[in-house]
Amino acid sequence: MALKAAFIFVAPKADPKKHRAVVATPIVELHVVGVKNYNEACEVAKELVDEGIAAIELCGGFGHVGVAKIAEAVGGKVPVGVVRFDIHPGLENKSGDEFFM
Repeated sequence: MALKAAFIFVAPKADPKKHRAVVATPIVELHVVGVKNYNEACEVAKELVDEGIAAIELCGGFGHVGVAKIAEAVGGKVPVGVVRFDIHPGLENKSGDEFFM
C-alpha cells in the first residue's frame, strides 16, 4: 500500500476546494492542496489527517510561525516537514510569517 502524504502550499487567492490534485505512484499517493492563509492551512491539515494522510510537507511560503501552527493543529498525529525559504518569491519576497501575520 502506498504512503498517503500531503503537500500544502500557500497562495493568497488559492481555494482548497478547487486548487488540489492527487499524484499517485506505486510508493506515494501525494495530495497537493493550495490554501490562502495559515488559518485555512490548519483546517485543511486537520481534514487531511482525518482522511488518512500519514505525513504533511509544507511549502517554503510557510515561515517558522506557520509551520508551528500546522504542527499544533495536527497535534502530533503525523510528522510535519517543510521546504525552507527565508523569503519566498511568490509572496512578494517576504516570509509567510511577514506576509500572513
